[in-house]
Amino acid sequence: MQENQTDADSRADEKDSLQLRREAKAFIWETLKIVIISLAIIIPIRYFVVQPFFVRGASMQPNFQNNDYILIDEISYRFKSPSRGEVVVFRSPEDTAQFFIKRIIGLPGETIQIRDGQVRIFNEQEPQGIVLSETYLPDNLQTDGVITVKVDPNEYFVMGDNRPNSSDSRRWGPVNTTLITGRVLVRVWPLSDFGHPGLPTYNF
Repeated sequence: MQENQTDADSRADEKDSLQLRREAKAFIWETLKIVIISLAIIIPIRYFVVQPFFVRGASMQPNFQNNDYILIDEISYRFKSPSRGEVVVFRSPEDTAQFFIKRIIGLPGETIQIRDGQVRIFNEQEPQGIVLSETYLPDNLQTDGVITVKVDPNEYFVMGDNRPNSSDSRRWGPVNTTLITGRVLVRVWPLSDFGHPGLPTYNF
């Protein structure tokens, strides 16, 4: 009788062990499916939709600080052209291994004149030129330089918000659209400044 009981217990243990193995395999398979689906979603987003960057340097102060962590929208410019006032990340025209962050000031076909600390825009809408009102700059901040630049098609004139401490189109000319990675979508860090940078309103 004891032997029969032992055999029954052994069969029950084997059944329980088999059930546990099946449950473990099912759990592993479900976990793998979640990982695969997650990667299928995350990888395209990471490499084709948004890209993270750290801001390096002070050229965009006071609106962006050194070590700010930002996400770049890489897809919008495939469907629309960049707009004046948008903050973009692009490859340096002088060294394409480097990335810069600047603000778009001049659009294709426009003439940009910097003189007496002001930025003047000449285009079809304002053939006589108009001084650009830049509300995102600190009061009384002037734009250094005396230049006049004609922006070619597929190019953009960019400058840093920290005008006295920015290497930008005043030095190396407009940026070709092929060098633009994308526009700043959101600042992630620091959390106190989390949010979309917004698009300024100009006086024309």
